[in-house]
Amino acid sequence: MPLTGRRLSAQTVTVLTALALNPQSWLYGLEIAAATGLKSGSLYPILIRLAERGLLESQWLEPGQPGRPPRHAYRVTAAGKAALRAATASRPASFKESLA
Repeated sequence: MPLTGRRLSAQTVTVLTALALNPQSWLYGLEIAAATGLKSGSLYPILIRLAERGLLESQWLEPGQPGRPPRHAYRVTAAGKAALRAATASRPASFKESLA
């Protein structure tokens, strides 16, 4: 489902920014929550929407320790980076500074 000119929320921009800081790395939801300060009730719907729109890719990663379950991990796509650039280009400078 492509973005149809919809403006990304500040929380969504924060999630994309956290993932774009290291675009080659897979991050778990808990890591993204720590980086953004978002609670799971806000974070996971955002991650699902972004993945459905092709702005994130997601996969299940096997645990590093035996006996632990696989975990879902996310990373930003090229389309996600482009959406982030477009979203932050139209925001005021004070908003961009808050992302730094």
